[in-house]
Amino acid sequence: MKTVPAHLGSVLMLGVVSQLAQVVMLRELLMVFHGNELSIGIILAAWLIWVGVGTAVGTALAERSERVLTLMALNALILLPTLALSVLASRALRGIFDVVPGAYLALTDIMLGSLLLLAPVGILLGMQFVLLAKLWRLHDRNDDTLGAGKTYIGEALGNIIGGMTFSLLLVHYLNAFEVVVLAGLLVVLAVLWAGARTTGMGEPLPRSGRHALTGVLLVGILGFATLPGVERFGHYLQWRSIAPEHELLEVRQSRHGNISIARRDDQLSFYRSGHLMFAAAGPDAPSAHFEEQEAAVFAHFGLTQHPDPRRVLLIGGGLRGTLGEILEHPVERVDYVELDEVLTAAARRYLGAATLAALDSPRVNLVHRDGRLFVKESREQWDVILIDVPDPATAVLNRFYTTEFFTEARARLAEGGLLVLNAVSTPGLRGRAVANRNATLRHTLARHFEHMLVVGDHHLIYLASDSPEVISAAPQRLIERYRAREVRSQAFSPGHFALLLEPGQLARVNWVLRHHGRSPDAHRTGPPSPPLRPEAPLTPTLDELDEVDERLFVNSDFRPVGYFHTLMFWGDLTGTRTAEQLGRLLDVRPGWIALPAVLVLVLIGLLRITSRERATAPDRQLAVSLAVFTTGLSTMAMQVALLFAFQSLYGFVYEMLGLIVAIFMAGLAAGTALTQARVKQRASLGLLACVQGAIALFALLIALLLPLTAALTSASAVFLCFAALTFTGGLLNGVDFPLTAAAFRAANQRPERSAGLVYGIELFGACAGAALASVLIAPILGIVACFLLAAIVNGTALAALLIARR
Repeated sequence: MKTVPAHLGSVLMLGVVSQLAQVVMLRELLMVFHGNELSIGIILAAWLIWVGVGTAVGTALAERSERVLTLMALNALILLPTLALSVLASRALRGIFDVVPGAYLALTDIMLGSLLLLAPVGILLGMQFVLLAKLWRLHDRNDDTLGAGKTYIGEALGNIIGGMTFSLLLVHYLNAFEVVVLAGLLVVLAVLWAGARTTGMGEPLPRSGRHALTGVLLVGILGFATLPGVERFGHYLQWRSIAPEHELLEVRQSRHGNISIARRDDQLSFYRSGHLMFAAAGPDAPSAHFEEQEAAVFAHFGLTQHPDPRRVLLIGGGLRGTLGEILEHPVERVDYVELDEVLTAAARRYLGAATLAALDSPRVNLVHRDGRLFVKESREQWDVILIDVPDPATAVLNRFYTTEFFTEARARLAEGGLLVLNAVSTPGLRGRAVANRNATLRHTLARHFEHMLVVGDHHLIYLASDSPEVISAAPQRLIERYRAREVRSQAFSPGHFALLLEPGQLARVNWVLRHHGRSPDAHRTGPPSPPLRPEAPLTPTLDELDEVDERLFVNSDFRPVGYFHTLMFWGDLTGTRTAEQLGRLLDVRPGWIALPAVLVLVLIGLLRITSRERATAPDRQLAVSLAVFTTGLSTMAMQVALLFAFQSLYGFVYEMLGLIVAIFMAGLAAGTALTQARVKQRASLGLLACVQGAIALFALLIALLLPLTAALTSASAVFLCFAALTFTGGLLNGVDFPLTAAAFRAANQRPERSAGLVYGIELFGACAGAALASVLIAPILGIVACFLLAAIVNGTALAALLIARR
């Protein structure tokens, strides 16, 4: 009976600590980058780059030294404090950039910050893989790459354990420092265990190494109680760069992100993961603040448009005062949907009596749920639906401004119902980015409602309905209705109707939003100048104007361009380089990928003609390298795309990140184990070519089927669908690893080098896939385009292998 290798614990712990460190650092950096999902791909790319570099370092060490256990012990001793220091450094990261408080960092700053911060941990973890692969080869007493495959499987299993433990347990009870220190302690313990029980596997771990590991383990355990204080200091350090003029009152952990509450004078600001959700006056404020006045205008102008609003749905905004203003109208019931119960509980300690009374009103049904899912699964009918969430500055918020959501909301409106939403603007729509974003919202709404009106200047209110009798631009009519309801509001008066509905301003705004986005270069040139006498603002949306450029001016779950325009707008407002950098990306065309694909195939063809030796032929090695690279690129691009699509349909993935990655790693482990157990001729280029073809076909299948998932009405069905796709992607990736490792081993006869090369090249491919998918392809070309990219690159790898095989 085979004994369990003593180093198996270290292999599993490599996966556990990799998963926990990756998820924690991703969450920490998302706070630094204001929850901007464009940064997800950049963060993952930086992580993968440094793990790849660490693999190269580990390969060099493993080939030159037999003191594998000593190197593992030294790695573990450095890793533990490095993990904690990396979290602390992430809290201070924003302070090294020359950016005003509240401004979004430019893409170059995000890249630089991610690369600087993730280098130490990534290199150390990359080194561990190659060292453990050699340790397993020595244990098995062979000279092939099976040890690397076993390490790959063990790491994947550790990833599964770490991901599920984080999502189901750690995220609810431990802070970031406690999670990474716990992971580091487990790595130290695993190496200590292996060093005490492993023999005949290179030079043994010296006694001094065991003593050092034991000392660090004891210090870490005894110091664990101090980590809550370190966490508080870290938040204070971070807050000095986010909003230095605010006093940080409280930080709470939520499954949806960190909730931070800050105060400046008598104003309270509420943040989730570094992104401002809303601001409100404190309980002792003498009068309503600007934010509450906006809430009042939004609520009263929207509800007064409807002749008899009895049932109202409010998504977001209730805590900033919108809910209390709605209750001034004779409504029978308000379904108020707020995502996070932790946010509501925290806000109750700080908000005024009026807002607290509104929350406890018998007419209010408070639901803590994702608003998008609530609408999708509900069978209720509402007279008015008010969407009072922040601008679509993140992909999560963008979900409430897409064509798919407007379809769902329209189905939930009663006959003659009204949809109301709002967005920040500038007087006269000055600025190309703000005009692009607000015209995008208008054109997206116009796909679903026959009648629309946009009101305001620095803050726009969008009104949409299928009934021509609901929306009115007549101030007197609305004033009479408002007075008849005997509404009492300190922040809104009948005079607001005349100001909001001033004929000249109203006609100009609606004309610009209606006409902008209908020319091929509209996103670059900005909106056209309106005529002296624009047409009536309530012109039906069905018109004979030129078609809207749907790629850049219709916002959808699968092409979230509204979120891209919003980031450019905030870049303009804060004077950063974000708008300029993102603007260049809008000109990218999908056909650009053809040139590098053709060049690679031509190069392999030329090498094939000139090469002689079959095993070490350069065309064969290049084709195998390309297969490794494209597998990493395509599976990561698909994973990022699935994550974005899942988020659009399901909601926040903050607590689900670990579980999603665990599902992917489960597929990866299954694929690698199946290949190592069942396939004898693993160095076959023909079989490797078949795998590349399978990945390409899988990507094409998802591209065809993914848009259909928008019709799923069950959250469970959405999760199961995406879990199945994620598992299958991991399975195909797992099948690829032992095949390419064996192909490299047949060419160079160096097992450590083969394992390191395959692991490193795959990581660099994954790096490219993550960056391309999240920054460029998904928001501009669309999420489906990520799968088309995967199909093209793996198809290219298939062709390359067939050329080399001949």
